[in-house]
Amino acid sequence: MIKAVIVEDSRLARNELKQLLKAHTDIELIGEAENVDAGFELIQKENPDLLFLDINMPEKDGFELLEMLDEVPITIFTTAFDEYAIKSFEYNALDYLLKPINEKRFALAIEKVKAKLEGNEVEEGNNTVKRLSENSQIFIKDGEKCWLVKIGSISHFEIVGNYTRVFFEDQKPMLYKSLNQVEDKLPTESFFRVNRQQIINTNFIGNVVPWFNGKLKLTMKNGEEVEVSRRQSYLFKDKMSF
Repeated sequence: MIKAVIVEDSRLARNELKQLLKAHTDIELIGEAENVDAGFELIQKENPDLLFLDINMPEKDGFELLEMLDEVPITIFTTAFDEYAIKSFEYNALDYLLKPINEKRFALAIEKVKAKLEGNEVEEGNNTVKRLSENSQIFIKDGEKCWLVKIGSISHFEIVGNYTRVFFEDQKPMLYKSLNQVEDKLPTESFFRVNRQQIINTNFIGNVVPWFNGKLKLTMKNGEEVEVSRRQSYLFKDKMSF
């Protein structure tokens, strides 16, 4: 069963979604909320696989809810406004649905959800601190731009003052969390703290060479060079079985 929640301020729109979901018996609606704060509490408590999210809500909008979450469920935006629909599609939401929602269009969106979930890894279940998996996604808003980013597609993180810059594809947005906060959530099998300023995704390492004073120098696949501190170099060698 796919666990789903609805965050939508309109009761009529929530009822419309619930009616459409009746045709999809492999999706279980485990909760609904009419505003961002209630939606945040619901998602934290229930940990759903799928989120139907209205973008344009009073007080706080759907994007603000995604910013509040450490990990974002698979998200389908619902909106009555074309401008928001286009924007959310550019922001890498799985899909968006224009109100009133067409039944066939809804069914296509659900098929996308199933296809995406089939490729997801199972997260470790008994961690004291719940960590993200390679297939988890986070929401980043920097100025007017937003992204839903798969953890495994991020090459590295870097301190900028009290915040963290995130590197993926050709993008370098700011995440308004400290590097220590980020490190606590990352999967340890693929991310490594190379020095006080940077965390790298080991899947993006292109080359490793010895450096001065027992240190190592890494060349990332994008050509960027990263220096591993002496203390972390010993740990890195052990991790990578050098």
